[in-house]
Amino acid sequence: MSAPDGSPVGAERSIGQLFASATAEMSALVHDEIALAKAQLRQDVKRGATSGGAFSAAGAVLIFSLPMLNFALAYGIRTWSDWNLAVCFLLSFAANVLIAGVLALIGVTFAKKAKKSKGPQKVAASMKESAVVLQKAKPHPRPELPQDRAPEAIEAVARSSS
Repeated sequence: MSAPDGSPVGAERSIGQLFASATAEMSALVHDEIALAKAQLRQDVKRGATSGGAFSAAGAVLIFSLPMLNFALAYGIRTWSDWNLAVCFLLSFAANVLIAGVLALIGVTFAKKAKKSKGPQKVAASMKESAVVLQKAKPHPRPELPQDRAPEAIEAVARSSS
């Protein structure tokens, strides 16, 4: 098993390597969350388009089919029964309204699904949560050497190397 930068997990890594690894992982996380938001938005757009298409189909059926279908259906009912022609026209109109109502229900169902979906909002909340966690992260404090000891340490290293 190895770290993202290729070094073994148990090996000592420098702060630069750790920072580069953390930066790469954070970048990958942000890219993945953006991809997720795009996918969820694409799904919501498809649902909205389906809803719009169903509403358009309902309107087209109601407007364009009424004259022809009403006449054909009314005269067909009149042929099969001896009812008054006005009643036959009312029945054919009721059939067209029923079809348009079913198509409108399909449109409402898909519109509710598209409205309920909170995909992009979930991703945005997740990204904000990640940002809050990163803002609170602080490096481990290291004890500072007193100023008067620093030159002695340099002299001791210089003496031991000669």
